[in-house]
Amino acid sequence: MLGTLPFAVTIFVFVNGLYILLVAFGNITDYSTNFAFVQHVLSMDTTNFGQPPGEGLDPDVMWHAIDNPVMWNLGYIAIIVLETAAAVALIVGFVLLLRACFSSASFDAGRTWASIGLLLIVLLFAGGFIAVGGEWFQMWRSQAWNGLDTAIRNIMISGIGLVLLHLPSAQWRRGETPVTE
Repeated sequence: MLGTLPFAVTIFVFVNGLYILLVAFGNITDYSTNFAFVQHVLSMDTTNFGQPPGEGLDPDVMWHAIDNPVMWNLGYIAIIVLETAAAVALIVGFVLLLRACFSSASFDAGRTWASIGLLLIVLLFAGGFIAVGGEWFQMWRSQAWNGLDTAIRNIMISGIGLVLLHLPSAQWRRGETPVTE
């Protein structure tokens, strides 16, 4: 089984699961560090191309800003919940895929769980960071609190995993019950 597409995908799912688990764990155990990121992105106080915070802000878009600490916390908690859900789905997917690699079990359940976990990462980083943070809250204008590069890396890593996971291969069908007509 080593060297096959299913085994390579299993390792890829493991690495993605480990990464997002560590990200979630860090955000939970060191809440304030990345909370500052969420606070500055939502308040848009540094969307001024490197000027001092609060200066040179574009009045045409500042109505998008959220200056409510309760909303900052809710946004950050939503991020942590998505990260944790992705980690759980990827870990479950990894275990099921690994089991299928070394037994006659089907890969279907592992592929499903892995797909869910990887899609949650895409949802978080493409939908949350790039679309909402980057565009709506103009994160691209901030030199201090711009997470777009990190978001793109996460989308690429999870996207590659999704492509590999959904490549057709006879190796995926091992362990399935043949369909009779």
